[in-house]
Amino acid sequence: MIMTEFGKRLIESAEQALTFAKGEADLKKYRVHIPEEIDVKRIREKLCMSQKRFAEVYGFSLRTIQEWEQGRMTPSGAARNFLVVLDKEPEAVRRALATSHSS
Repeated sequence: MIMTEFGKRLIESAEQALTFAKGEADLKKYRVHIPEEIDVKRIREKLCMSQKRFAEVYGFSLRTIQEWEQGRMTPSGAARNFLVVLDKEPEAVRRALATSHSS
């Protein structure tokens, strides 16, 4: 069986995640980079959503989306982190937020 570069990286990432989850990771090795500027409008348009739909699907108020896009407010904290993940991995966010019917 030939392991692709992707397969090797996937296994390495899983091992790192497990180490981190067990609390065994050297946190000095890990850095999270959250950009200063979050372009909410670009993210929303990339997902082909109206402001209203974006707010409904991802749990924001419509007013907050409008304020962010007009530059009157900027996302901070968990909202900023969520938007970064949404921008980079929208399908993962959709899967995570999907309603489970297996219960």
